[in-house]
Amino acid sequence: MSIFNKIFGSKEDDTSKVQKVSYLKWIPLTSIDQLEEIKEISKTEAVLIFKHSTRCGISSMVIKQFEKLFTEEHQNLKVYYLDLLNYRDISDEVGYTFQVMHQSPQLIVVKNGISVENASHYEITNTNLSRFV
Repeated sequence: MSIFNKIFGSKEDDTSKVQKVSYLKWIPLTSIDQLEEIKEISKTEAVLIFKHSTRCGISSMVIKQFEKLFTEEHQNLKVYYLDLLNYRDISDEVGYTFQVMHQSPQLIVVKNGISVENASHYEITNTNLSRFV
């Protein structure tokens, strides 16, 4: 390898990099009608709702850490993403429907139509996702 390749890298180095597979498939939560869908799906499997503020530094850090929690085991979990700034009315309805006080960022787990767990801020990264597979 030449000195220039050591400093600036080479095309060979770029192609040999392995990209991490993302097992998290976000489902955008953009309609209040989707809450009925979430309740229905939750009758047979856990559904997660991640409430995120795009202007909050803590929320930005937590969402990145949350994404890293997902392994192949968790790939079938249904995870809805709610942009709080663009869909505040839906956020309010989520709180009312699932009887959870608003926090940001926040993770709400719905099973059988009710919230069975919720966490906010850095507590989200302590959530044992395997319990909901």
